[in-house]
Amino acid sequence: MTAPTTAAELYRHGLRLLLEKDIPSWVELWDEDGVLEFPFAPPGWPERLEGRDAIADYMRHYPDHVDLHDFPDVRIHQTTASETIVVEMRGVGRLVATDSPFDMTYIAVVTVANGLITSYRDYWNPLAVSQPGADFVGVN
Repeated sequence: MTAPTTAAELYRHGLRLLLEKDIPSWVELWDEDGVLEFPFAPPGWPERLEGRDAIADYMRHYPDHVDLHDFPDVRIHQTTASETIVVEMRGVGRLVATDSPFDMTYIAVVTVANGLITSYRDYWNPLAVSQPGADFVGVN
């Protein structure tokens, strides 16, 4: 595959890597100083991760907790800044620990520079963590 050239292409490539459970390659899509933010994070969960290493540590065991099967309904909206996109999407799969269904909606604001993600604000639904078996994010 040729290298993604737009923010939307890079984002879609990242989704494919997550479905393949290739977290190291997904982390390589990030700028060394990239920032991953969770504006709606519940108390005790990370609100901001700074740098590729921190993001890698956070995501390292993600496939051990969430078995992603698909990202249906991905809608990418281009902003007036060509390097920034707004994404509406849904991730579906199963929670590994309980073998229960996983179905999460997201809105993300993603900025890319020089072919790498520099900023990712993930507006996921914090109410989902209060559901039984939903302890799947933020486990290192």
